[in-house]
Amino acid sequence: MSGEPNFGEIWLVDFEFSAPPGERPRVVCLVARELFSGQLMRVWEDELAGMAAPPYPVGEDVLFVAYYASAEMGCHLALGWPLPTHVLDLFPEFRCLTNGQSLPMGSGLVGALAWFGLDSIEAVEKNSMRELAIRGGPWTTDEREALLDYCESDVAALERLMVPMRETLDWPRALLRGRSMKAAAHMEHCGVPIDVETLERLRTHWSVLPARLIASVDRDYGVFEGSTFKRQRFEEWLVREEIAWPYSPSGTVKLDDNTFKAMSVLYPQVAPLWELRKTLSQLRLHDLAVGDDGRNRCLLSAFRARTGRNQPSNSKFIFGTAAWLRGLIQPPPGRGVAYVDWCQQEFGIAAALSDDPLMRAAYASGDPYLAFAKQAGAVPAGATKQSHKRERDLFKACVLAVQYGMGEAALAERIGQPVAKARELLMLHRQTYRTFWHWSDAALDYAMLEGELWTVFGWHIGVGLDPNPRSLRNFPMQANGAEMLRLACCLITEAGIRLCAPVHDAVLIEAPLGALDDTIAQAQALMAEASRIVLDGFVLRTDAEVVRHPQRYQDERGVAMWERVLGLLAEIEAEPKAESVPASVLEPTD
Repeated sequence: MSGEPNFGEIWLVDFEFSAPPGERPRVVCLVARELFSGQLMRVWEDELAGMAAPPYPVGEDVLFVAYYASAEMGCHLALGWPLPTHVLDLFPEFRCLTNGQSLPMGSGLVGALAWFGLDSIEAVEKNSMRELAIRGGPWTTDEREALLDYCESDVAALERLMVPMRETLDWPRALLRGRSMKAAAHMEHCGVPIDVETLERLRTHWSVLPARLIASVDRDYGVFEGSTFKRQRFEEWLVREEIAWPYSPSGTVKLDDNTFKAMSVLYPQVAPLWELRKTLSQLRLHDLAVGDDGRNRCLLSAFRARTGRNQPSNSKFIFGTAAWLRGLIQPPPGRGVAYVDWCQQEFGIAAALSDDPLMRAAYASGDPYLAFAKQAGAVPAGATKQSHKRERDLFKACVLAVQYGMGEAALAERIGQPVAKARELLMLHRQTYRTFWHWSDAALDYAMLEGELWTVFGWHIGVGLDPNPRSLRNFPMQANGAEMLRLACCLITEAGIRLCAPVHDAVLIEAPLGALDDTIAQAQALMAEASRIVLDGFVLRTDAEVVRHPQRYQDERGVAMWERVLGLLAEIEAEPKAESVPASVLEPTD
């Protein structure tokens, strides 16, 4: 692999800390060992609190090594310490090395050691020590020594793991991934500003709200019986609305979330029912991790997905919950936030990587879906989004189907058209974007023959014994999109911009109102630069949705439900005595 830089010192570091949901870490202790000299530091929380800087150097000549380094970086930020210049995180390097393979003991430190046949602390003992740290003080003298010993054992494990892993590292890209873990720590430290007052109102009355919500929404559908969703009633409603709904092989209508999501795009009248079902089945308001400072924070779980994307908990992360609940995002007084996202990111990535001239031209037009329809000869050259909305929607569905590896049957379900129509659309895509399809076919062939694929920055996936061709075709777009987001987060945080959260192909930033517009422009320029670097000069556009206090962020998919819920909440609060019903009201579908 690429040659190792010549560092003067290499410090292996581990912290123990406690962090209640939504809170920044409270650091308990630190153990650090310098690899060349063997110098060892064991520092308890009272000493750490008095330090203005870490007890080890963090400059240009030093390498900081950890396992899941965003935790260690978060401790640096909590203590007010500067972050190391160079970070090597063995977690993403182990994930990259083994991505796509079965890991009998997982991808944690114990699992990585086991993979290389190295000894480690027993998992049971590791969990008990974590629980002791999380419990918080006061600790006895014996407990303090036990925690320091445990912390030192992780540092020793890091040192053992470094031996085999050093031979596998692509150093420039490994250091880039370590750099991105610093950005992840900045986001976890910042958090998303939440309207805590409204959240507490919702939590207080959540035992009552679901039943009221069902009654309110179901007036337009008639598909519930009490709190139970009735399949037969839903089928009868579909007949009345003349909606061609997908059926399962067993002959019953599909009721999974993905089907509802897809059909909501085609039939807007389905959307409130989908949002209701999602809310009732998934939403646990008390799981949303909000700290005492009114910030939503949770582990972003960087590099957890096979594509290298983040995988934060859907119940703890505000952007993982039902769309309407994002109305809780509200910047504090004197400040604003902006949701800045890349326009048609995956289409642009496909156009750039495949170097398809027509696809690049379609992206440059500003509306690739309408451009595709024009290029395929389905609409006249002068067509607009307004004059040919139906055709544009069909070609948009086709583009998205290609991006997600959908076949003709799945596309037919999504557009509510016969399979022959879906087949025609997919054929038009192949005929129009021949260069793209040659590139995509070649990538799939390579993956199947060589057993691996990777991104422009070396994020690797092994094909495994049971390959999924659709996932492999989609990997270059998804995984390079993840690379682009990570690089953008690095550039944004390093520019001193307050970065609240990453969201698939977007970021949420925050700034004082007087500086908000300039900060947005700066963030957009940095996101353009990230796309230019990843795509070898091809630049993706961005849009920005701006929210200034006292406004709140609203996902357009959830606006109607937000207004409905807040209206019901006001009614309940106005009543002399709220009714009492079980908190979980959604029974299994009949």
